[in-house]
Amino acid sequence: MAKIPGSPPPDLPELVRAEDRLSFVYVERAVIHREHNAVTATDERGTIHIPAASLGALLLGPGTTVSHQAMVVLAECGSTVVWVGERGVRYYAHGRSLARSSRLLEAQARAFANQSSRLRVARAMYCMRFPDEDVRTFTMQQLRGREGARVRQVYRQEARRTGVKWDRRDYDPDEFEASDAINMALSAAHTCLYGIVHAVIVALGCSPGLGFVHTGHIRSFVYDIADLYKAEVSIPAAFNVVAAGPVDIAAETRHAVRDAVFDGSILKQCTRDLHTLLLPDDRDDEMSELNVVRLWDGAERSVAAGVDYG
Repeated sequence: MAKIPGSPPPDLPELVRAEDRLSFVYVERAVIHREHNAVTATDERGTIHIPAASLGALLLGPGTTVSHQAMVVLAECGSTVVWVGERGVRYYAHGRSLARSSRLLEAQARAFANQSSRLRVARAMYCMRFPDEDVRTFTMQQLRGREGARVRQVYRQEARRTGVKWDRRDYDPDEFEASDAINMALSAAHTCLYGIVHAVIVALGCSPGLGFVHTGHIRSFVYDIADLYKAEVSIPAAFNVVAAGPVDIAAETRHAVRDAVFDGSILKQCTRDLHTLLLPDDRDDEMSELNVVRLWDGAERSVAAGVDYG
């Protein structure tokens, strides 16, 4: 048999689980290439090496050029590549996932397609944000009201803690610098958080577009999951940056978010939460059944693939 061209994929034990990876690396105005099983980023300051197998998401900003071999090693290692805009505040596209199993994706699709199960998942998301309250019988309208009040309170608390003047969330998605300093910082911080969450979602094989609270957008599920962590990650980071008198709000906010998630706890929490929401009765991790392919046999049945049933 002829040898398959191209670099062979790494063995499963060589891959790092999604929850144990680096959160994200943002690169702009650089050339991304490959050296062995690492990717390199080169600009006028020199070259850095990034271990592909332990990277969650590589965020590519303006002015980046990526070689074919760099994309090969990132894809085979399950590192998600996300193309973003200036200062990382726009999303354009992303690469392949780490998962080979569709188990979580199928669970997400089943829950999304049924009104009662969709409401169950949405309520479970709100329960995570209100651990001291029983909101399991609330309607979506009541849940949105409680969430709105919670977020406004978080903004006021952060303003008091840092001394940053706060009025309201007000920004133009098409004009980053049209907002005041705190709203620019919040936009940059939330975008970083979206990138991290997006990387985990696609690494586990889920669909970013099948949201349970948000709907109608290709990243609806990303916004759903990111909302679980804004009060602990992106909002405090943004207020801390503005309170320090930043020179470059976007860059310093990205660094603050990076520092806030440097220990990888957000990746572990996001992975656990996704499994809890979509497969509450199944605690297997995402690396199981990576290469299982079966044939649908009607109803809930399936049979082995690769068999001549004629």
